[in-house]
Amino acid sequence: MSTPTAQLAAAGVSIWLDDLSRTRISSGNLADLIASRNVVGVTTNPTIFANAITDKNDTSYDAQVTELAATGATAEEAVFAATTQDVAAALDVFRPVWEASNHVDGRVSIEVSPDLAHDTDGTVAQAKQLWAKVDRPNLLVKIPATKAGLPAITEAIATGISVNVTLIFSLERYAEVIDAYIAGLERAHSADFDLSSIHSVASFFVSRVDTETDKRLTAIGTDEAAALKSKAGLANARLAYELFEQKFAEKRAQDLIKLGANLQRPLWASTGVKDPNLPDTLYVTELVAEGVVNTMPEKTLEATFDHGVVSGDTITGGYAEAHQVFADLAAVGVDFADVTQVLEDEGVAKFIDSWHDLLAQVSEGLEAQR
Repeated sequence: MSTPTAQLAAAGVSIWLDDLSRTRISSGNLADLIASRNVVGVTTNPTIFANAITDKNDTSYDAQVTELAATGATAEEAVFAATTQDVAAALDVFRPVWEASNHVDGRVSIEVSPDLAHDTDGTVAQAKQLWAKVDRPNLLVKIPATKAGLPAITEAIATGISVNVTLIFSLERYAEVIDAYIAGLERAHSADFDLSSIHSVASFFVSRVDTETDKRLTAIGTDEAAALKSKAGLANARLAYELFEQKFAEKRAQDLIKLGANLQRPLWASTGVKDPNLPDTLYVTELVAEGVVNTMPEKTLEATFDHGVVSGDTITGGYAEAHQVFADLAAVGVDFADVTQVLEDEGVAKFIDSWHDLLAQVSEGLEAQR
């Protein structure tokens, strides 16, 4: 009997793990998840690396910190060295997956500094630096979908860098992200890049949408508002997939695909369930469709493997219902444009906080060695 994660993979969902640490790689745990849980990629973010590098029970970074301290490295240089080493090692573990999937999966993402979220030129410069340093064809450089991030996405794609666009919450911004990707491909083609070598995913956040929307529905306090709780996240993601289908069916995108370009796959992020009253696999089993990525925290991955019920495509038949959810949210007084802007601002701020916590702790570690 196939496992739920095998059934997900068969239904067209690429399962990525939303976590990475040096110990996970060196212990063989990552390789085991590939073999037993159908994991075909990894995403990282500043919070994940902060948790890994500052874990008091994990000594796997100590020798490198000592070595870097002896060279007089700054905290930023030390974090850059440690994270790029981890990502390169993980990419090597995934190399057979990358080759077996015709270069679609076997991907690991590394994020530009969150401090650059509103700095286009700085983002582009660091994306190029990360791409050169890691030097693996299956890397994805993560760039946030802020206003400043959009032209950086185009520039990175235009120079042959594969990109994971992160922190997407609204359909409006998602449409701009797709346009930024397509514009980058057009420029890459003009510069004679092999379009088939350039890959991208668009990370659409799910559970956080419910958390913020449900908070507002609780404040409204009516029966009509209560009936809409825990519906916005799935509805928003399903409409994102509808938009993905529409945009990549247009002539501009199809012309590039004929030249060898890849679809920019939708990726469901923030798929750990925050509300204990909801099924713990909700944002996995209810977001199944061909060609999507679902990046899961380990707890969600294990819950899915243990008791996830995969019943085929749970997205494309739900477009009308999803549109109705948004009509109903507007009718009870939820300003969804404000919801998504708050979430983007909070998402950037949280990553900046994690980044600065990480730098402070690494700085402390470096000083202790000097």
